[in-house]
Amino acid sequence: MTGANPLSDDVETLKAMLLSQEAALRERDAQVLKLQETVDSQQAMLASRAVEVEHLKLLIAKLRRMQFGRKSEKLDHRIEQLELRLEELEADEGAAPVEIPKTPRTAVEQTTRKPLPDHLPCEIQTHLPESAGKCTQCGGLMKSLSEDVAEQLEYVPASFRVIRHVRPKFACVCCDYISQAPAPSRPIERGIAGPGLLAHVLISKFADHIPLYRQSVMYVREGVELDRSLLAKWVGHAATLLQPLVETLRRHVMATTKLHADDTPVPVLALGNGKTKTGRLWVYVRDDRASADIAPPAVWFSYTPDRKGIHPQQHLESFNGTLQADAYGDYQAIYETGRVTEAACWAHARR
Repeated sequence: MTGANPLSDDVETLKAMLLSQEAALRERDAQVLKLQETVDSQQAMLASRAVEVEHLKLLIAKLRRMQFGRKSEKLDHRIEQLELRLEELEADEGAAPVEIPKTPRTAVEQTTRKPLPDHLPCEIQTHLPESAGKCTQCGGLMKSLSEDVAEQLEYVPASFRVIRHVRPKFACVCCDYISQAPAPSRPIERGIAGPGLLAHVLISKFADHIPLYRQSVMYVREGVELDRSLLAKWVGHAATLLQPLVETLRRHVMATTKLHADDTPVPVLALGNGKTKTGRLWVYVRDDRASADIAPPAVWFSYTPDRKGIHPQQHLESFNGTLQADAYGDYQAIYETGRVTEAACWAHARR
């Protein structure tokens, strides 16, 4: 009786193992090739996007340097559209849907991250390991070796708070005298708005261009109902409070020997018919830093319902020096006084 040959069985088993390994290697090579194609495609897309980003940056910088050319709304609109496209591309880079293997950057590609401002409040969070007191391997005591420090920039949303002023009354036990601290002053008489809230409403309206009705909706999300009409009254009261500061700023601007003046149309809602009319916002700039002047630069604005020449004449009645402005004809009456010297504008001269 002949038994089975164990050597033959081992050979067949080895052949089966080799065939299985070869199939696994071919499958792995196919996966590697597919991943490499994906990486190459993503790298090509990122390279194309980086080229477009740099092109947009150069184009925007070129348009902004055209300061002596004719400034038009079309040019401003084009710059705005290019900046929006640039934001989209940079946002897409931040999304990074596909992870690409990291490669060492060259010296040109490396960028130095700016340090976080020192004036910001810093909150220190210490993260201790589970084995901070006793070693989990041998049970021995652990001692501090070193530490890694990494900073993260966080944003704490603005919040409302109620400041309750309490003024206790004290009465004399010997006579009828009653003592009480005087009520603290408020920006608006008997108003609930604090100075910080008023400043926030004004900055949001005039600097960040957030209308009052939108601010009202934003405050409702915080659980605080502030009607648009109430916010409008606050703006009016704040304008009255700031009038001495505006007057001081006007005197500072007009005290210079060289002034830049211009005006721009402003659409204003006409009362009664729901339509708009065109008002004027006059701007006067004092800035001689390019001439080594150490006086602080400043800008003074003045609104008028029309563009009559009497308005700049009244604004500049105390000014003596050089005025740089456009070719608006009513400036001529100011130049004829002899106390103001005309300085032509390069942009208008090129026209």
